[in-house]
Parts: sequence; C-alpha cells; structure tokens
Amino acid sequence: MCRFLAWVGAPRFIDELVLDQKQSLVAQSRNALIGKTPINADGFGLAWYAHRETPCLYKDTHPAWSDPNLKQLAGHIKSGLFLAHVRASTGMATSRNNSHPFAVGNWCFMHNGQAGGHERFRQALDALIPSDLYGSRFGATDSEAIFLIALGHGLQTDPIGAMARAVNDVQSMAERYGTTPFMRFAACWSDGTRLFAARMASDGFAPSLYVRPCAEGHIVSSEPLDDGRDTWIEVKPGTAIEVTPEAVIQHEFTSDITPLTETAQLAS
Repeated sequence: MCRFLAWVGAPRFIDELVLDQKQSLVAQSRNALIGKTPINADGFGLAWYAHRETPCLYKDTHPAWSDPNLKQLAGHIKSGLFLAHVRASTGMATSRNNSHPFAVGNWCFMHNGQAGGHERFRQALDALIPSDLYGSRFGATDSEAIFLIALGHGLQTDPIGAMARAVNDVQSMAERYGTTPFMRFAACWSDGTRLFAARMASDGFAPSLYVRPCAEGHIVSSEPLDDGRDTWIEVKPGTAIEVTPEAVIQHEFTSDITPLTETAQLAS
C-alpha cells in the first residue's frame, strides 16, 4: 500500500510534516506503523498550492528518504494547502507518471489502496475515462484512473459523490473481471481551497485514515505523526470528510451520496 498526508490551514513549511515529526511521512516511508506494507519506497510526490489556482507538483522515483531535493524543497516552500505521498506499488512500474499526487486543472488526488486484479482489466478500465480527459492519463495505475473517472462524474460540482461513483464503477469492474480484494480505498483530493478524504473497502479492511485539528488548520494522514493518539480522530470506514482550515464535515461515502448541503459535524 502507500502512505500520505495533507495540510489545510495557515501557511506552513512542508518539512514540518513531511520530515520533522516523529512519525513523519519520510519516517513512514521507511517504517509505516499501520497497514500492510511497512516500506513505501516506490516513489514519492508533493502537490502544493501557492499563488496560482493550479497545484505545483514535484515527483520522483527514488525512496523519499534518499532524495536531497525533497529536503531542500520542503524546507523552503510554505503553503496553506499541500498533499504528500509515498508509494508502495501494487503492480504497476515505478515511474514519475505512476507517482502520486495526480493533477488535472485545479484538482489533485492521491490514493492508498487497490482494485483487485487491476492488471486483468486495465484496458476496460481506461474505457471508463471520458475521451476529453484521456489526454491526462499519463501513467498506468488504477489510482489515476479512479481520479479521471471521478472528474468525468462531475468532481468539480460534487466532490464526494463523484468520487464515490468512480470508486463504485471500479469496484464493479473488479468484481466482474478481477480478484479479491475488489476495492480498498483511502484517498485525499483537493480543489485548492478544500481537502476531501474518504475511506472504504469491499472486504472490511479499509486502509487507515486520520484527521487532527490544530490551532491553525487540520492534518489528514494515513497514520498519526506523533504519540498523541488522543488528538487524532480516526475516520470510520464508509465515511468521507470535507476539511477546511476551520472545520471537518462528515459525509456518508456511497455511490448514492447525500448532497454536500446535508452535512453533519465530525464527532471528536
């Protein structure tokens, strides 16, 4: 699997979360404490929003702990919304195009999970990507396909419902052509203003996902970055969250999704 984190709130240096925490993202790339794969060394990536509507991406194929450019960039870039990911491949090649996050326009997306037997139905899965978005299909992962399918379902206007429908599409294809587990999904995506994240699985083993409120914003992460477990809220399976600097809103994550106007505060 993979590990990721995101921040929305007051601008802060990326290295404060990616490098400087006890269980930072780089520490997780060497030794993740939660999840199936402790080593996540098949590439990494950053996406951050600054002075333009579209995110800036930096990705490479090296393990996150061995890239000096990552340390330099993270120590000098300050952003109020950024996403970071370390990859453990479930089958596709280690390449920049397969590294997360993925971006189209002002949207970016990163994923931890798998569609079971993806290699058996790659061509059929690509057929679900709208033709006007297929030019943005640079890699070969199921993760990128989910993102592009979600954009086709109207991610811009229905960020949670469109993603849920895309996940349902891919799970249905895995059930027909692939293998178990048909779908394991924890992901985070953003339009540059808000973060969205969700967690689900077809077999009851959803990848981990946490959120932590801070004085000036919120962290979303695959696992807690420190020992203060009582300050981290576990996102329940079958749940999506909408995160702004001020609040975390909970939604049911199903293909028959409740509109964003009908929301409830996330219980802490």
